[in-house]
Amino acid sequence: MKKLLFTAALAISALGFAGEQPHGEAALQVNSHQEKPHHSEVHWGYTGATGPAHWGELSPAFIMCKIGKNQSPVDISKEGLTKACLQPLEVNYSADARTILNNGHTIKVETSGESYIVLEGKKYYLRQFHFHTPSEHTINGKHYPMEVHFVHTDREGNIAVVGVLFEVGKENSALERLIPYLPPKAGERVLLPLKFNPIYLLPQNRDYYRYSGSLTTPPCSEGVRWVVFKEAVELSPEQLEAFKAAIGIENNRPVQPLNARRILY
Repeated sequence: MKKLLFTAALAISALGFAGEQPHGEAALQVNSHQEKPHHSEVHWGYTGATGPAHWGELSPAFIMCKIGKNQSPVDISKEGLTKACLQPLEVNYSADARTILNNGHTIKVETSGESYIVLEGKKYYLRQFHFHTPSEHTINGKHYPMEVHFVHTDREGNIAVVGVLFEVGKENSALERLIPYLPPKAGERVLLPLKFNPIYLLPQNRDYYRYSGSLTTPPCSEGVRWVVFKEAVELSPEQLEAFKAAIGIENNRPVQPLNARRILY
């Protein structure tokens, strides 16, 4: 039981749920500070001895990164697809984005938990969304230049993640509002001085792929309900470079074996 509770705590910590998010007047103040690292945290990264190939060896808590059979991300191709009658994804987002954190692994926008989706009849609340350059999921083996993950939990702590792929094209007006506040240094958090509704980062066409997977970062916990929208969203070359510069690294985990899973569409 202690091991299960410890693993669950790690998963919640990895998703950035710890602590109450600022709201009210505090959320409207522009302020940045260096977040102090916890010495007990296990260092992991995207290259070398701490890269994805070694995550499962860095800590017993990360063992699923090595032995898990339902890992994410995956390649979405016709060989793994199964036609299904998927219910429309109900999205109820509000302007509850509060802070932007550069945690050294990604740029993460933290929310107050007012926004939610309804997936397969269950309500999941948006906790944060973060960016990967290039994309983690691939379509027929193709990486997109960027992907955003919207991370949700229900009241029992079950996780649902919505993935949106980005392709280079015209300027994205929603992203343009965030770019001035991207923290350039690891550990830096900025309080948003404006109201931002993440629904404007979603594609107009809400058709999606659905599969069961995992977190794409340690501890790689499984049982995550994944939704990946079929339609990509555009961003300009300059916007892509702004996110790359802020993140500072290529932060995509390689695609994982699909094994016996099927991707519903």
